[in-house]
Amino acid sequence: MGFMTDALERLFGSANRIRIIRLFYLNPKKVFVNKEISRRAKVQNSSLRREISLLEKIGFIKKAADSVDSKTRAGRRRKVKVKGWALNSVFPLFAPLKNLVLNVAPISRVEILKRLKNAGNVKLIVLSGIFIQDDESRVDLLIVGDSLKQGALEREIANIEALVGKELSYSVLSTQECLYRLRMYDKFIRDILDYPHEKILNKLDIA
Repeated sequence: MGFMTDALERLFGSANRIRIIRLFYLNPKKVFVNKEISRRAKVQNSSLRREISLLEKIGFIKKAADSVDSKTRAGRRRKVKVKGWALNSVFPLFAPLKNLVLNVAPISRVEILKRLKNAGNVKLIVLSGIFIQDDESRVDLLIVGDSLKQGALEREIANIEALVGKELSYSVLSTQECLYRLRMYDKFIRDILDYPHEKILNKLDIA
């Protein structure tokens, strides 16, 4: 993943810890239960308990509660209080740690390309949003290709999300649909390609 990412792992002693820290920084108002942290950061429960204990001990996270929607057996929705963990905004090293962790790319462009190409005949990959630090982008990721394996694609995106620390906003199009939208000056496509973005694969020679 690169020298800086490796340096961070040596500094913090755990790749799991870095993913958890990124998850909280990128979702500063959210209360996470252990199960969701485990799923989104791809950390096994046995390791998660140790990491959570350490992060609470140093004051990076704190115990918190939130109300979430839940369904009863009759199918009705109701609010249920859940107890979990939230980012502690008064943590003494809040700002410098945030700058250190978030300014180092958690995954290289080469690794993203390698992962997504496993999903089939991928012809165009456009990075935007979180990958270029642009909060105004329509999506974080645009993938265009044919005969794509939906299951493999979803698994790889989930793995990238775990490294990034945020659920990605992404769109998947067939080559035919993408080229048609381009010819029609489709607003969604133009909003991606006319504003800051980065093409890491462009077999369609799209300018």
